[in-house]
Amino acid sequence: MLYEINEKAIKLQNQGKKITKLNIGDPDLATPSEIVDAACVALKKGRTKYASAFGEQALREKLGSIHGVSADNIVITPGSKWGIFSTMYLTLKQGGNVVIPTPYWTAYGLAALSLCAEARLLKTDLDSNWKVDLEALEELIDDKTRLIILNNPSNPTSKVMDEKIVDGIVKIAHDKNIMILSDEVYSKISFVNTKSILNYNNDNILVTGFSKMFTMTGWRIGYVVANENLITKIGKLNQITFSNVPVFIQDAALVALDMQDKLTNEIREIYLNRAKMASKILSDAKLEFSNPDAPFYVFPKYKGLDSEKFALDLLDAGVAVAPGTSFGDYREHFRISLTAPENDLRDALLKICKAVSE
Repeated sequence: MLYEINEKAIKLQNQGKKITKLNIGDPDLATPSEIVDAACVALKKGRTKYASAFGEQALREKLGSIHGVSADNIVITPGSKWGIFSTMYLTLKQGGNVVIPTPYWTAYGLAALSLCAEARLLKTDLDSNWKVDLEALEELIDDKTRLIILNNPSNPTSKVMDEKIVDGIVKIAHDKNIMILSDEVYSKISFVNTKSILNYNNDNILVTGFSKMFTMTGWRIGYVVANENLITKIGKLNQITFSNVPVFIQDAALVALDMQDKLTNEIREIYLNRAKMASKILSDAKLEFSNPDAPFYVFPKYKGLDSEKFALDLLDAGVAVAPGTSFGDYREHFRISLTAPENDLRDALLKICKAVSE
């Protein structure tokens, strides 16, 4: 349903209707000019040839220094989505199951389905502030469990996991010899501190990318941090699929890293202001939600709502949102992406609140 709403929104836009697209996490901010210029310079220098499927050494070394690991523990991927899929493919292609707390990013479940792997969903709820029940997690794990996927901060709730809960999940995974894949694509722009899976000395996997923190969604560049064995396997998979992330994009990403503190601070401030505005408007309309800990989302609930019908009907008012059913068993919820200019966002939020009350 998430992708159906997006296609309908695009179709309406192509027909000339103004749609404020709050249904996907695509920042409205432009990619910084310094990053664009770096790609242009690299193109003019002829950085357009085949290259290592593992990524450019300079970029891997820079990322290694940031994360405190060797360049050999890093592989560059075409967006974090490929990093997640390739890890799931290599971990689950011979069978097994994966445990995923919900609400969850749609791609995790679809990837498991495409691999004919069982996705065991661990439901969390708004009443507990989306807290993972460690006992329930342990009950879902058996001898066929190969992977636990965490998304911290979360899409769609924008909540950061409590450190003690992360500690507990890591202990369970370690005791049962299960790897954790932690998708931390929003962590560097989080409003609060987010404890990375790399802070633990276990054999875990970090996947992240440049899309969100550098507003480079269409550039398609991400990376995986893991043990050398898994990195080697992902690199070999890269070789027989897309070959390599374009070198000029990697050169631009290297420039982005030099600007990381400045850019992430700017993005964080913009989205914190948007989150405060959204929280005020939604609260006034008596919608239930948890205050965002990070960009870009709010995941409100309205009792008795059919969010699929609501999302489709809302397109007539010129606003696109994602129904809660796209993220698990959450029909009364819907996800709002705060990825529109402030005035457009305010108008869209008011339309949402009006539609809910009708």
